[in-house]
Amino acid sequence: MAGRGPAPKDPSKRVRRNAEPAPLRIIPATREPQPPLPAVWFTDEVTGKKKRFQWPARTKHWWQMWRDSPLSEDFTSTDWSELMDTALLHARFWNGEIKLAAELRLRVAKFGATPEDRARLKIQFAAADEAEERRTKPTGGARERRGPFRAV
Repeated sequence: MAGRGPAPKDPSKRVRRNAEPAPLRIIPATREPQPPLPAVWFTDEVTGKKKRFQWPARTKHWWQMWRDSPLSEDFTSTDWSELMDTALLHARFWNGEIKLAAELRLRVAKFGATPEDRARLKIQFAAADEAEERRTKPTGGARERRGPFRAV
């Protein structure tokens, strides 16, 4: 298969025998459903009164998008907590605080928001596997694709 490269060398034949990195630690994870966006209160700097924060419609849509994403199927409570903090940055960004763009980008990248992020995290959606299978499947040749030859 193209792009895979040669088979790895037998470890006993390697010149450098670096110590293996720490072994992978596997722990059981409990999937958690997405919590609702919380009610957030803040003190108005002008009046000094407490006001309820209004989540922008764009952030509500963003939060729904994460709930519907296949990536969220494995999220635990700590993942949702981090994403909830990120939702507040998202809301502030959409309310005009553009200086938060870099932090927002870094945070959503950790969750695999873009194709580049997912490639870095080694996450691939199953649809890509199906496309690869179709691409490598033999089609049968030009006669099957174009039909029989005809004299013109």
